Parts: sequence; C-alpha cells; structure tokens
Amino acid sequence: MTLACSVMGAAVVALDGTLLTIAQPTLQRDLHADFAEVQWTSTGYLVAVASLLVFAGRLGDAYGHRRLFALGTLGFAATSAAIALAPGIGWVIALRVLQGVFGALLQPATLGMLRAAFPPDRLAMPIALRMSAIGLAAALGPIVGGALVTAFGWRVVFAVTAIPALAIGLLAAVTRPADPSASPEGGPAHPGHRDGGPVKAAAGSRAALDLPGAVLIAVTLACLVHVLVAVSEAGWTTPTVVALGGAVAAGAAFARHERRTARPLLPAVLLRSRPVVAGLATLLATSAVLNGALFVATYFLQDVRGLDPLSTGVWVLPLAVLMVLGAPASALLQRRFGARRTTVGGASLLAVGVLLLSRLDESATAVPTGVCFALLGAGFGTVMATATAVVVHQAPVAEAGVAGGLQQTAMNIGPALGVAAATLLMTLDGDSAFVPAMGTTLLVLAGLAALGAAAALGLPGRVSTSTSASASTPVSTSG
Repeated sequence: MTLACSVMGAAVVALDGTLLTIAQPTLQRDLHADFAEVQWTSTGYLVAVASLLVFAGRLGDAYGHRRLFALGTLGFAATSAAIALAPGIGWVIALRVLQGVFGALLQPATLGMLRAAFPPDRLAMPIALRMSAIGLAAALGPIVGGALVTAFGWRVVFAVTAIPALAIGLLAAVTRPADPSASPEGGPAHPGHRDGGPVKAAAGSRAALDLPGAVLIAVTLACLVHVLVAVSEAGWTTPTVVALGGAVAAGAAFARHERRTARPLLPAVLLRSRPVVAGLATLLATSAVLNGALFVATYFLQDVRGLDPLSTGVWVLPLAVLMVLGAPASALLQRRFGARRTTVGGASLLAVGVLLLSRLDESATAVPTGVCFALLGAGFGTVMATATAVVVHQAPVAEAGVAGGLQQTAMNIGPALGVAAATLLMTLDGDSAFVPAMGTTLLVLAGLAALGAAAALGLPGRVSTSTSASASTPVSTSG
C-alpha cells in the first residue's frame, strides 16, 4: 500500500506539470492573459515547491510521512479542482502557488514512506519503480494533454489530475501504519518509526523544528529559483540581480544560523555523509544536463528541422521509453555492480548522448536523433534511480524526510539551472547560427555530465547482501 501511494503520488505530480505545459497556450487565449502571466503559472508553482521541500521533509520526520503525504495529496487535489473553476489568470497563478505548497508536502513524503517501510536491501527497486512512474507520466502527459485540451479545453486537465490525487490522498489517510514490532523479515522494525510515521521514541522531535532555519532556506531557494527562471526568460535585469543578492544574503545567514543552533534543519549526519553529498551533486548536475539538452533539442527539432509539436514528441519518445525501462534495470545493476559503478555508467551514457546530439545538423533524421534521446533516457533514468536510492538509504530513518527534501530540491533546481545555462550559452554569440551555437552549448553540457560522473565516484561500491540488510545509519566512506 505504501509503494502504491508513493508511486502514484509522484506520478500525479509529474503528470500535472506536463499537462500544464500543453494547456498553457489555450489557457492564455481563454483568459486573455499575456505571456508573462502564463509563465507565472509554472514559475509560481516551482518557487513554492523548491523553497519548502526541505522543511516539508522535516515536518514528515516529526509528524509522520503518511500524514504529510495525505495532507499534501488532498490539498493538491483541492487546488487542482479550484484551478479548473478559476475565473481569471490571477486566480490561476495564486492557486498554482498554493498547489506548490501542497506539492512540497507530498513529494519528500513519497521517499520518506519508502525508507520507513522497506528494509535497506529492498529499497532500490521501490525507488526505481517510483522513478519509472515519473518517466511514464512525463511521456504520456503531452499525448493525453493534447487530446484532452483539443477536445474539452484547458480546464479539464486540472480536473483530471484532481481525481487520482483525491483517491490517493484518501487511501493514504485511511491506511494504518505497519506494526513497528516486526519487519518484513520478522526481525526488529526500523527503530523509532512506523510505516511512514514516528512512534513514541521520536515524539520529542516535534519540538525540534528549526523555524528560523526553515524561513532562511525558503528565502534562499525561492530567490535562487526565481533568478534561474528569470535569467532563462528575460536575461539579467535589475529585479534578477536583486533576487540573486537576496539568495546570497539569505544563504549566508542560513549557514551561520545552522552552525550555531542546537538542532539545525539540516542535520550534520547528512551533510557529513560522503555518499549523500555525492548523490545530491550527481542528481543536480545530471538533471541540469538533461533539461538543458532537451530545451535546446526541442528548438532544434521545431525551428531547424521544421517538425510540429506532435512529431517532435514522437522523435523524443525513445527518451521516455528508456527512462521507464532504465530505472528498474538500474536496481538490478546496483545490486550486481554497486551504486558507484552503476551511476558512473549512467552519467557516462548521458554524456555520450549529449555529445552525439551536438553533432546533429539540418539533415538529421529520426533514427540517429532517436538513438541520442535513447542514450539520454537510459543514462538519466539509471542515475536518477540509483543516486536517489543512495541518498534515501544512507539517511537514518529519523532523517528520511529531510533526505527526501534535499533530493527533491536538487531535482527542482537542476532543471532550472540547466535551462538557464543553455539559454545563456545559446545567446553568447548573437551572430552565430542556431546549429553551431547548439553544438557549443551541448558540448558544455556534456562536460557538466562528466562532472556528474566524477561526483558519482563518491557513492558506495558493491556491498554484500548481509551488510546492506543490516545497515541503518549513514556510511561516510565511499564503500
């Protein structure tokens, strides 16, 4: 039941984002909005989510991931239904920001529930299935969204996401936690937690919420995400520079506060764990590479090759297919070769795919282009599933929510960073034609993928089954 809630919850959030992208042009026409207002339906959501993920993870650690998941999914469903009835663009933007708050509550909980419910040696496959569901939702989103918007208009896409979110939220609300006295093997359960919720031993953590730290990190991340999105849309403007200054100042204040407070929002056990830091760095770099490359490739296929949006989706489909298949395959590879080799191999595949993509020109056909996207999907699916499993596995159960929040933060900031970097690189030489500029941009992104592979060297190597099954605390060595 926990696996079903986690997988379906993550898939609904992923589907919502792709459906909105398809619906935005129709939404703009129907509500007589300008382009900047429509962009804020995405930007407002992203800023709200990214700024609250870490604190939401801490709330899950204190009050129970299942409770936070149920609250987040039910709130997500309610705001989706409200957006479907919104009378104007202002209401849509405000409700999307509120939806981002609920999205921040449920996303870390999807990982925290898995960490609490599954023993360490069985954790990789549930996380891989969760990643496959995200990839499948992202693949189906444009097709389903296009059909729904064409037939019924933009409002129906929000009504569609509200229905499964409501069902999942109700399911999580009525599901009883697992008995903490026994694990699936019949031995002791994870100490201090039920299936997604704290037991008596963790009750004191409710008073340990670092509210000043939560405010400071929220301001830091909100300003940072706003800068990345604004730079990719409008370049460096005065408000963007001010927001960057705000991110630096709030980040410095957060670091100072965390060093001095007795119970910091980010526990030292995570920050000092080499595998956790390596996993987060790898996820940040590779998600930036994938989204930056997709951003450039989409313009290449439509503006240079002259494809329509549907044909573009078909050409890019190998990426989604290999991502869906690559995630569960990575769990098997991780068991055989270890997280380090598996993730380095995945990041290397991603780098090769970007390099081959940089060699395409005006004569590119569907087959070589599809091979490039297949490599991107296989590489990123492997990295995402394996590095996420390491981050969640290496965190103690009592800190699983914060670990999930950090993972989700990396997965939200990385795409914004990749698109901003690709936009900047594509416009450095205003006189350059698109294809040469694309080649240079993708070469830089391939280098960033190589850095992600280097960061993955800090992940654990292959360990024996008995060792992984008995692990319940972070391992600070490389394996």
